[in-house]
Amino acid sequence: MANRRSSALILGALLCMGFVALGYLLGQSAVKVKEYERVVRVKGLAERELPANIVIWPIQYSAASNSLEDLYRKLDEHAAVVRGFLIKRGIQADEVSISAPAVTDKSAQQYGNEPSPFRFVGWQTVTVYSEQLGKVRALMGEISELGKQGVVLKGDHYDSRPEYIFNQLNEIKPAMIEESTKNARQVAEKFAADSNSRLGKIKKASQGQFSIQDRDRNNPHIKKIRVVSTVEYYLSD
Repeated sequence: MANRRSSALILGALLCMGFVALGYLLGQSAVKVKEYERVVRVKGLAERELPANIVIWPIQYSAASNSLEDLYRKLDEHAAVVRGFLIKRGIQADEVSISAPAVTDKSAQQYGNEPSPFRFVGWQTVTVYSEQLGKVRALMGEISELGKQGVVLKGDHYDSRPEYIFNQLNEIKPAMIEESTKNARQVAEKFAADSNSRLGKIKKASQGQFSIQDRDRNNPHIKKIRVVSTVEYYLSD
């Protein structure tokens, strides 16, 4: 009988010790889980200013005549003058394209405040698509030479504005993502230090969209490339 009581006491003691140990382990796990619930979300920015590598320059001109045949002849002559101007100054022939002319018959229009002295008015565009940004931009300052040769330019028209393109994003994307992530970590480390915490592992990270914009309206050939990365880190005491 005494042996049975001793065994029961020992078993009870072991069970109590087991419950205590289990409670301690569960308590420690709860503390760790609670620690992992503490996070900080930060953003890291990376920016570059780079020149565009492609320029699209539309040169639009017009002509007018009372004869449709004469109008098309003038437009063809203007196209030859513009093309010759470009190629003579170093633009490659395959970088120049000529659009089909657009012609308006003024007599067919039922509106207009003032009568036109010419029945037919036509427009045409010669477009330069080139990677020679420096050369093309220099030619833009010489465009008045075409006017001296009788070409009526429409330089103030929206469709005549040059367009600058940067298409080498894939070449700089990895370095910019690395830079934005490093900047995010620096911000997180500063936050952790200020809050007497230690920075842990990354919980979640997301990369924002790359944006490419003109640096300013006076320098559209210089592009500002920008990306923002958002990163969440665990914090611990």
